[in-house]
Amino acid sequence: MIKILITGGTIDNLDYASEKKAPKNNKSLVPKLLEQSRISQKYDVEMLMFKDSKFITDEDRKVILKKCRSCKENKIIITHGTMTMPKTAEFLGNKKLNKTIILVGSAIPAKKPNSDAIFNLGFAFAAAHLLQKGVYITMNGKIFSWNNVRKNLKTGFFETSKFH
Repeated sequence: MIKILITGGTIDNLDYASEKKAPKNNKSLVPKLLEQSRISQKYDVEMLMFKDSKFITDEDRKVILKKCRSCKENKIIITHGTMTMPKTAEFLGNKKLNKTIILVGSAIPAKKPNSDAIFNLGFAFAAAHLLQKGVYITMNGKIFSWNNVRKNLKTGFFETSKFH
């Protein structure tokens, strides 16, 4: 069983300039994406929050951490906006949880044509099965460790942050 934790982000079409402009509708697209992807693995979905990741706070990260610690599943996928995904991954990675935790999102909202949302979500499931315990970001067919990732704001892609 895989636990899916929803926090919002572009995958859920969230992009707003201020928290006052946050949508009142908290209906995630993730359950529909999971259905469309025909994932046969058993999973349980829970919404923790529904925010543009620009507005994810350390208090929100503590909520995510608490849920990761308390859930019985050892494999967790967190849908998260890409702007602060590396920061949340680092926060969780530093806690050294004995679980496989995958953060995933999309560059193009799930409602838009040519979205990468379904592919990224499916790839996160595969990664959760294959990776050892730890915290990772999976985006666009790549896997990054929590302590070696950044979002390139010019290209919009994730990349390693420490070049060897």
